[in-house]
Amino acid sequence: QVQLAESGGGSVQAGGSLRLSCAASGDTSSPHDGYCAGWFRQAPGKEREGVANIDSRDGSIRYAASVKGRFTISQDSAKKTAYLLMNNLRPEDTAMYYCGVDPGYCRGLYLSYRYSGQGSQVTVSS
Repeated sequence: QVQLAESGGGSVQAGGSLRLSCAASGDTSSPHDGYCAGWFRQAPGKEREGVANIDSRDGSIRYAASVKGRFTISQDSAKKTAYLLMNNLRPEDTAMYYCGVDPGYCRGLYLSYRYSGQGSQVTVSS
């Protein structure tokens, strides 16, 4: 089992920035060749959206069109931690953000992962 601990959510005004962190613990070894780590978000009354993910094998990254150019995903393998830097935040970014990990390689943006964190609330006011 893999446990994911999230941190870094909060409330900001439009145009502000936040950085989410997602630290993995437990049995992080994978029988697969690497893993896919990323975030999805869920806002009340809206569909779940895959935000970004990163492939541990080659560092390839995917972003949703709605966040591309504003959000940056990265990882520190030694610390078993992924980060989501969110710049130029907009009110429509308000949501609960969940990090997740899937064994194997990324096959696109995910709406769920095999292992997910507890969620971080991000609230952006206009």
